[in-house]
Order: sequence, then C-alpha cells, then structure tokens
Amino acid sequence: MKIGDQHYRSLWWHEPSYVLQIIDQRCLPHEFRVQDVATMQDFVDAIAQMRVRGAPLIGATAAYGMALAMAEDPSDAHIESAWHTLNATRPTAVNLRWALDRCKAALLNTPTADRASTALALAHDLADEDVAINKKIGEHGLALIEEIATTKPPGEPVKLLTHCNAGWLATVDWGTATSPMYHAYDAGIPLHVWVDETRPRNQGALTSWELGNHGIPHTYVTDNAGGHLMQHGQVDMVIVGTDRTTRQGDVCNKIGTYLKALAAHDNNVPFYVALPSPTIDWTISDGVRQIPIEERDSKETTHIHGIDTSGSLNTVQVTPAGTRGGNPAFDVTPQRLVTGLITERGVCEASEAALAAMFPEHTST
Repeated sequence: MKIGDQHYRSLWWHEPSYVLQIIDQRCLPHEFRVQDVATMQDFVDAIAQMRVRGAPLIGATAAYGMALAMAEDPSDAHIESAWHTLNATRPTAVNLRWALDRCKAALLNTPTADRASTALALAHDLADEDVAINKKIGEHGLALIEEIATTKPPGEPVKLLTHCNAGWLATVDWGTATSPMYHAYDAGIPLHVWVDETRPRNQGALTSWELGNHGIPHTYVTDNAGGHLMQHGQVDMVIVGTDRTTRQGDVCNKIGTYLKALAAHDNNVPFYVALPSPTIDWTISDGVRQIPIEERDSKETTHIHGIDTSGSLNTVQVTPAGTRGGNPAFDVTPQRLVTGLITERGVCEASEAALAAMFPEHTST
C-alpha cells in the first residue's frame, strides 16, 4: 500500500544493519514512525505492546524473530527458547504459533551452520506468502462486492461496514478485510465504508488512515452505531478479519465483532469474514469454549490516547479515579452467524465440511 507516493509494507528487512524495520503502529494515525527491531526483547515488546498487530503481521514478525535468534545462537536449545519467548507474547492469534511451529520444524531439520540463513530465508518467504494470500482474498471478495453493485442504481456506492483494523497494517500488505475494498475501488466500483472506532485501542483510526491514503470514501463511527445503520438500510455487507478461526467456522476477532454479527443477522445483512488459511486452527472446533481470550491491561479502557489541544500525543483518563477496567481483547462469533468465509482459495460457508473441502490437506489433522 502507499503512504503518499511511496509504497510500504508493514515490515521489511534492512539488510545493511541486519535488523527488521516496522511501522510503530502505536503512533498512528498521528505520526508515521519507523522502528528498528534488533534484539529479542525488541521483538517481544513489538508484539506484546502492539507496535505490530494483526494476526498475519504478528506471525511474520515472529518468523523474523526466529531468524535473529539463529544469528545469535543456532543451537537446538536456543530454537526452543526463542519459540517459547515469542509464543508467550500474544495468546489468541493462531498465526503466531503457526509461524513459530513452521520455523521450528524447518530449523531442527537444518544443519546448525545453515540455520541463520535458512531462518532468514523462511521469514522472507512467510512475508511474501502473506502478501500473495491477501491479494487473493481481495480478488475473491471483489466478486461479492461486484454482485452487490449490480443491484445499485448507477453511481450509488456499495456500503460496507468493518470492525477493527484488518488492513495492510495488520498484515504484510493488502490486508484481509480491506483487500476486497482496495480491489473494488481500483476496479471503479463506488464504495462507502463505515469504520467502527473499535474501542479500546481505536484501531478504526488505522483503517481510516489507510482508506484515506487510498482515496476510499469512509466515515468513522462509534462502535454502537452499526446496528442503527443496518436497521436503516445503510449497510450492504459487513466484512471483518479474524485472529483465529476454528475448523467448524467459529471466528475469533477483536472485541465487539460478535455484536456486529448479531445485528447483521437480525437485519439480514450479509456478514463475511476475510480468512487467510494460516488463521485456521484445525485443532479445535468450539471457539467459545476453546479459544483463549487475551485479557489486556485495564488502562487501555480507562485511558485514551490521542492528539491534545496543543497538538501533542497524550494519554488522558476517562474514568473516575479508582474505577476498575475490564479488557477482554477478543470475542467469538459462532459460525451460524457468519454468511461466508473469504479465503485465498475462494468463498465458502462457515462449516467444518466446507473448510475441509476448501483445504483438504488439513482434514487428517
């Protein structure tokens, strides 16, 4: 995606200094800041503090963390140590474990002397694969938007609603939920996107920043506005991302997604999930009972971060002193509320049979 006239990925390897460089997303949308990730503690902080965020991007970041670990010490013991250190940073997004498991398996089968170069090449491959997956999701999602557009009077936009940021900032490039939007806009289809604020981290501001840079018309709305918009025919389709999806199609995404799905179901609005296959957890079936939900720092709910009247980035408290804040970071939308899953191989219903048919190589796991 572009910032101004320059193309960026959300992370990239800087070979001269042998470090990973990331966009520090804590500063967006107010300040664009690039950060070097040069030590294992830097990798831990980048993921845990949400300097990088979004399941696919977390996985890619962790792969580069394994590459750094192998450059420091390519022993079997250090592979295990790095795996556990990085895997502990965020418990919900399955891409993290998927990427680490893939790196671990490859490295344990690689001679010690070749592990550093192998790990870095694998991290590059994982990043490139993510870009290709998300591009395909966009192409398949485009067909859904085109179908809606055919029902509209000429010039009337297709009205989409999204929750959280499942954009290129949450992936290596393109995004998941935003990829169909970018493809549709570039194809000349009129669009308008309702962007949920997505408290408490306000990731909707990141989506607005992305869409604005791409020129896509959008409106930033409170999290509680979605049901009202659907009741009044202002939403043609909801499209969200996912941090973990069970083999039967239950979808775990940023807190508040479940409420959007309920509102969509009540108002006959199609509810689609953009689903890169590494986000499928084939080991579990019941998302509500089996997916661990990250409980983040309560300060994220009791305080808010933004630009103050002096133009400075600042944090202010919005609750009475001493008020306890609860902060479950994700919720689970049962598969019965999901109209369809947009994967890199096509669109399917949210069911175990449909996912198995789409990805038969996983049916034996």
